[in-house]
Amino acid sequence: MNNQQQRDDALSAEYALGTLSGLARLRFATRLRAEPTLAANVARWQAMLAGLDSQLGPITPPEKVWIKIALSLPEKREQPPQRRYVGWMLVASIAAIALIATLLLQPPTLKPLTVLSDAQHREQWVVSADSKLAQLSLTPLHPATLTASNSLELWLIPAGKAPISLGLLDSQNATEIALKNRNLVRSDMIAISLEPRGGSPTGQPTGPVLYSGQL
Repeated sequence: MNNQQQRDDALSAEYALGTLSGLARLRFATRLRAEPTLAANVARWQAMLAGLDSQLGPITPPEKVWIKIALSLPEKREQPPQRRYVGWMLVASIAAIALIATLLLQPPTLKPLTVLSDAQHREQWVVSADSKLAQLSLTPLHPATLTASNSLELWLIPAGKAPISLGLLDSQNATEIALKNRNLVRSDMIAISLEPRGGSPTGQPTGPVLYSGQL
C-alpha cells in the first residue's frame, strides 16, 4: 500500500467515524461520488465500526461544564418588542429562502450501504442510498462488457420471500434506482443476475446470480 492509499484509508476511517469535518469532509464527500473504490473502502470501515455504537453508554457532563458555557455566552441586550419582532421576521425570511435554495439546488447525498461480491468474494459493486432509503445508486468497481443479448437485473430478496425486481443496471456506469416506497431491512439481500436482454421474462431470476450482498 503506497502513501496515497494509506492516506485515503485513514480518511475513509475518519469519514466513517464522523471525525472528518469542515472543508476536508466536503472535499472527501465529492471524491466519494466520483471514486467507487474509495466509496467501497468507506463502506468497509462503516461495517467494521458499526458495532461500536452499541457498546457506548451516554455520559452526563459535570455541572461545571454547563456553568462555564453559561458564563462564556455574550450578555443579551433587551430590544423593544417591535424591533425584536421585525428582526426575527427578517432572519426567518432569509433562513427560509436559503433552505428552499438548498433543497432545490443540492442533490440528495448518497452514502455507501453495502458492497456486492462475486462468487470468488471479490468486491464488485458499491450500493449507496439516500438518508430516507428512497433511492439507490449502484456503481461497478470493475465494469464488465455484456453481449447484446444479455442484461443485468437488480433484485431485492426479503427474508423468506420471493425476489423483487428493482430494474436493469448499466454494467459500465452508476445506475440510479428508485425504491418506490419499498421498505429495506437489515436481513434483506441485494443480488444481480444475468438475464436476457430487457430483463427476466418471468418476473423472477432466470439466469445465474453474479453478485450478491446483505444490507
